[in-house]
Amino acid sequence: MLLSEIWIYPVKSLGGISLPAATVQRRGLQYDRRWMLIDAAGQFVTQREIPGMALLGTAIEHPWLVVYSKNDPERRVHIPLELPEELPKIMVQVWSARCAARLLPTEINDWFSSVLGQELRLVQMPDTTRRAADGRYAPKGQYVSFADGFPFLIIGQASLDELNRRLAEPLPMNRFRPNFVFTGGTGFDEDHWQDFQIGSVPFKVVKPCARCIMTTIDQENALRAQEPLRTLATFRRKGNKILFGQNVVWLGEGDPMQVQVGDPVMIPAS
Repeated sequence: MLLSEIWIYPVKSLGGISLPAATVQRRGLQYDRRWMLIDAAGQFVTQREIPGMALLGTAIEHPWLVVYSKNDPERRVHIPLELPEELPKIMVQVWSARCAARLLPTEINDWFSSVLGQELRLVQMPDTTRRAADGRYAPKGQYVSFADGFPFLIIGQASLDELNRRLAEPLPMNRFRPNFVFTGGTGFDEDHWQDFQIGSVPFKVVKPCARCIMTTIDQENALRAQEPLRTLATFRRKGNKILFGQNVVWLGEGDPMQVQVGDPVMIPAS
């Protein structure tokens, strides 16, 4: 099995970036979900509430994170990758967790509010924030960015292929927002993994990913439909959850590590 795709999503619920290589850090890949849009109450917002967020793409153009309209690429905003320490800190809500974030300047917030049609603010997670991963599943001491619950998500291409065989119209992988995609093996092999490696980087599967309405939003036009949840429910339901992909934590210690497309994905012999 080989690592075939690497993805980051710098701003939670906006478009992703495909990378040839990435730096693995404790809370996720470098720049992955380190920014997030919030409402006036400090509550996070996603495509669940604002499907039009799908129409905003992102790019890393050092020293900037660039966010742009997919329908009008010249309509864009430049956000510094390195932020000044004096930016105000506020408490924000991500599901049941409250954590500290830095509030971006007014002109950046105004750009998002204008494009998305409601009052929004952009925040960034400083390195000093420690938002704990769900301790019911993750080993002690794991933490996460603004991602829903865990630092990494992995899906096998064969799993998507198996789903697409059951659909009238096949769907792209971007409906599921993985960090890692691998080729080889058979559909849903990742369901049975515990510890595994990408190249020399050690990871651990901690929990299947329960899927929500976001998977039904076309990332090219922001329109909702019934698929893939309707079909997934016929063969990937467990209790009241519909499962697709696996949540993952990094088992490394110390300095960040590197992964790149083409690295072998290895499961230790039992």
